[in-house]
Amino acid sequence: MNVLLIEDDKDVASFVDRGLREEGCTVTHCTSPKQGMVEAMGSAFDVIILDRMLPDMDGVDALRLMRGSKITTPVLMLTARSGIEDRVEGLEAGADDYLVKPFAFSELFARLKALSRRPPVVDQQQTLTLADVTLNRVTRIATRAGETLDLSPLEFRLLEFMLQHIGEVVTRTMLLEKVWGYSFDPKTSLVQTHMSRLRAKLDKPYETELISTVRGSGYVIAEA
Repeated sequence: MNVLLIEDDKDVASFVDRGLREEGCTVTHCTSPKQGMVEAMGSAFDVIILDRMLPDMDGVDALRLMRGSKITTPVLMLTARSGIEDRVEGLEAGADDYLVKPFAFSELFARLKALSRRPPVVDQQQTLTLADVTLNRVTRIATRAGETLDLSPLEFRLLEFMLQHIGEVVTRTMLLEKVWGYSFDPKTSLVQTHMSRLRAKLDKPYETELISTVRGSGYVIAEA
C-alpha cells in the first residue's frame, strides 16, 4: 500500500510512519498541506492520511482544495476533535473516513486497508443517469436538464449512492454506512438534514421530483 501522510506532529508522524513501514507500506511524509498537495497531484497513492490541524491551512480546507483539483484518492482524516459536527464537516469536505486522536495503530491500519480496497472510480461506471440527471464520477460533476448542480462533496456522494440504487428503497442505515462510513447510529438528524439539502438542489427548482420519502423506511429515487 502506497500512503501519503500529511501530518506536522513529529511524534504522531513517527508513530504512524514506523507502523506502516513495518506492515510493508511505502510512506511519503509531508508536514504542510501545500507540500502534500504537490505530492498528491504528482504521484499515485492508494490512500492519504490527512491531519486536521496543520500549519498555514486547516486540513478541511486542504481537503476541499484536493477534491477541487480532482484528486479522488481515499482520505482518512486525523483529528483531536471528537464532536459530531467536526466529523460531519470533514466528511462533507470530501473525507472518506475520520479517526479521532489518540488512536490505536491497529484501528488506523484496518481503516486504511478498507479504504484501499475500494475500487477506483476508473473501474466503475463513469456516468450515472436518471431522466435528465447525469452524474460523472470522474469529473465529479452532476447536472440536471443541462445545468450544473452546485453540490457539496457529501451531497454528490449522496446522489451517487442513490443513482446506484434507482427504484430501490435506500434506508437511513445504508446511507450512514455507505456515505458517511458510520458503523453506528450517531443519533442525529444527519441523514435527513443532508437529504433535504440535496433535494432542494436536485428537485425543487424543477417540475419533476425524483427523490421521495418512503415513510418509516427511507428514500427512493426514480422517474415519476
